[in-house]
Amino acid sequence: MADAASTFSSFRPPRAVLAAAVPSLGAEETAAAADEAFRRHTSTGLRRGGGGVAVVWFRSDLRVLDNEALARAWAASGAVLPVYCVDPRVLAGATHRFGFPKTGALRAQFLIECLGDLKQNLQKRGLDLLVRHGKPEDILPAIAKAVSAHTVYAHKETCSEELLVERLVRRGLEQVAVPQGQGGASGRSNKPLSPKLQLVWGATMYHIDDLPFPVSDLPDVYTQFRKAVESKSSVRSCGKLPPSLGPAPGSGLDEIGGWGSIPTLESLGLSVTKSEKGMRFVGGESAALGRVHEYFWKNDQVKVYKETRNGMLGPDYSTKFSPWLASGSLSPRYVCEEVKRYEKQRIANDSTYWVLFELIWRDYFRFLSAKYGNSIFHLGGPRKVASKWSQDQALFESWKDGRTGYPLIDANMKELLATGFMSNRGRQIVCSFLVRDMGIDWRMGAEWFETCLLDYDPASNYGNWTYGAGVGNDPREDRYFSIPKQAKTYDPDGEYVAYWLPELRSLAKERRNFPGASYIKQVVPLKFDGGHQRKDQQFNRQTRPKNIYRRQK
Repeated sequence: MADAASTFSSFRPPRAVLAAAVPSLGAEETAAAADEAFRRHTSTGLRRGGGGVAVVWFRSDLRVLDNEALARAWAASGAVLPVYCVDPRVLAGATHRFGFPKTGALRAQFLIECLGDLKQNLQKRGLDLLVRHGKPEDILPAIAKAVSAHTVYAHKETCSEELLVERLVRRGLEQVAVPQGQGGASGRSNKPLSPKLQLVWGATMYHIDDLPFPVSDLPDVYTQFRKAVESKSSVRSCGKLPPSLGPAPGSGLDEIGGWGSIPTLESLGLSVTKSEKGMRFVGGESAALGRVHEYFWKNDQVKVYKETRNGMLGPDYSTKFSPWLASGSLSPRYVCEEVKRYEKQRIANDSTYWVLFELIWRDYFRFLSAKYGNSIFHLGGPRKVASKWSQDQALFESWKDGRTGYPLIDANMKELLATGFMSNRGRQIVCSFLVRDMGIDWRMGAEWFETCLLDYDPASNYGNWTYGAGVGNDPREDRYFSIPKQAKTYDPDGEYVAYWLPELRSLAKERRNFPGASYIKQVVPLKFDGGHQRKDQQFNRQTRPKNIYRRQK
């Protein structure tokens, strides 16, 4: 690391941002943090109340701690079979409209690591993870039949592609008949019955059943939603785990070919070029729990989160929890519990509250996706805004590849390509540039983010883009981000752009974001270049500071 840093001319990034692993803990420290979290959430007083076999269909909930579908399956059965389906539509498919890879190589690698860690955590607790390559609607009915399962438990999703798979799985299970004697769901009858699909809500901090209104009446303004849930709802505690989740089914596995194997990037036809800079997120529940421990307890950074959250360089300006939240490797309720524990043991301030504030934003997008359905994917968004957008391929490619001629845009897009991550501030800026300054169809940007982001989930991603494009449900979020003002405010010394654009390192700090002829030609002029301060001030007057959108961690 020291040798690499010494080759920089006038720019020396902090050591922590040179190919930094997130979390930065070693393997032993990560394992110790995870074990400690599991110990605090294990109870010897839990008892099973059912018999037979229950299947747990893992989806975007790749964790053991506070996994309600897993907990219910254990309580309602005598044996549990965890299953993950490597769905070719997700891992090898294309985005809906513009045909980008649906899952880029970086997120695929992160997912593979999540599955490996999930398998290990299940094995520690008496189970294993059965991995099958194919469509869930084909795989799950066959497995349920082979092991005579009475129920398939899974977490419920809210967007159309996932909902379609749920319907197909339910339909497939209805075609299966398994004997329900021998300790089945009721243990009373030998009459063959179809396995049930039991869907459980578990993706949000606030449970959908605890909202002070039905989802159909969800407020169209975030602040109204936040105030309502904070005053009238409470966050449920994380569920407790038994010391052992076993046993696995004693028969039926041989006829379906054993436990299977977690895919490799090569088997998916993908490859990753190791980046020498930026952040490298480690997939899996253990890494997620390690990151929470590192950020809250070891480095004590949560107490200054509100002041640092708009940073762009390095791993520690924000929590970086979002990739694990998106994969379900980390429960938002666990994060809430850790915030409350930190506030009790160390300090409660605006920063600790702001972590919860951001998690409420995440909840809000999930509930909005349930309320508005497919309109979050449509050109006019939930408000059905009629606008003309360009789909100029050359312009879009310059944005996608980081060749716009604007260092702040290009650096953010190169970070996304190299790491699968971009700061919240960066996401707002590059979105505004694409839709406001370039006039490009916002869905092209949203689908490219779908390909690249480690923390992609449809509700948050498309919710963010509809807001950024001015077609979201709340018109007050229709904001323009002036690149000159953003650069002067959030990268005043040009450290961020010089880190990702080496050709700018030799320039004076004040010129790095404004290099003129020393950098590539700008592909479009800015809409509000000269009057950017007045324009930003106008939008800030229209939108309260607390209402400025901050979707990702």
